[in-house]
Amino acid sequence: MAFADHRSTTREQDGSGRRRSLFSFGSWRRASPARLATDFDDPESARLRNAARAGDWPAMRGILETVTDGERLCRLVWHTCGTPGMADRMGGWMGGVLDREPDGTLALLTAGAHHIHWGWEARTAAQASQVSREQFRIFHERLRVAEDLLYRVAEREPDWVAPWFMLQVSGRGLQVGQEIARRRFEATVRRCPGHLGAHRQQLQQVCAKWGGSHEEMHAFARDSMLAAPRGSALGELVALAHLERWVDLEADEDEKYMRRPEVRADLHEAADRSIRHPDFDPGRPYEWIGVHNTFAMAFSLAGERKAAAAAFAALDGRVTEFPWSYFGSDDPVAVFRKWRWHAGR
Repeated sequence: MAFADHRSTTREQDGSGRRRSLFSFGSWRRASPARLATDFDDPESARLRNAARAGDWPAMRGILETVTDGERLCRLVWHTCGTPGMADRMGGWMGGVLDREPDGTLALLTAGAHHIHWGWEARTAAQASQVSREQFRIFHERLRVAEDLLYRVAEREPDWVAPWFMLQVSGRGLQVGQEIARRRFEATVRRCPGHLGAHRQQLQQVCAKWGGSHEEMHAFARDSMLAAPRGSALGELVALAHLERWVDLEADEDEKYMRRPEVRADLHEAADRSIRHPDFDPGRPYEWIGVHNTFAMAFSLAGERKAAAAAFAALDGRVTEFPWSYFGSDDPVAVFRKWRWHAGR
């Protein structure tokens, strides 16, 4: 067991009416078993994924028809289609759904999300130099199908955030250019200003590896954080930008970079404005779990053991594939467990 000085994201009011942590700033606690977070405490997510695995579109449609929040609809469809192994499975029956429901908006949206994930699966996460011409052909072909489907959704449901978020992802793969990519991002955040996924996608878009620059990436991250209300999950962008810079550096230089005083200061400021702020919302597990994983990794690499331990403690063993995938391992749970141990958790 280890001692951790941490701040919880679960709060109650004290006698003065101010919110405070339900947990004290120091507690002895055995670390919970690390496991991959899949449904983010959302039973509808598990039901939707099971229906997709069974090829039961009527059940999927029935679940999605009950969702009234646009951001939640976007998340449910996107994460269901992105479940490992789901792309090939859905590829066997999604075409038949479109044949039967050529104008079904939910069918078009789901097929669009599916084709994006299916396309990226064909490309793989390898460096461009390691991707074959045939892989790129399939990749682009599937993304073009996705774009057609998603634009049809956007025409039918102009208030929906989902098609615009997904067009951000397909657009980066098709290299539509920074101007069009920015317009798609703006279309997404007009409909949902605090959409974390949209901001993560735009951060990727302005990275050096996608035609942007390190300076543009850091500026976007910081500007987004400062423009958001205190307690917003968008503080994560600052940590992600530093992780992107870290992964782009050579061995030895990467560790020196993360341990620079100014990088450490950036991480603490971002945490103070997000996960350590009293207004950070613990009622959105699909956000806070991923954001805490990001800060746990960033603080670990920065050598900030106490801050890393706090982020690990709040997670209670919940692991997200990203950002631990930056280590190049196909076992994010093992990577998480290793760094949690280093943090003393």
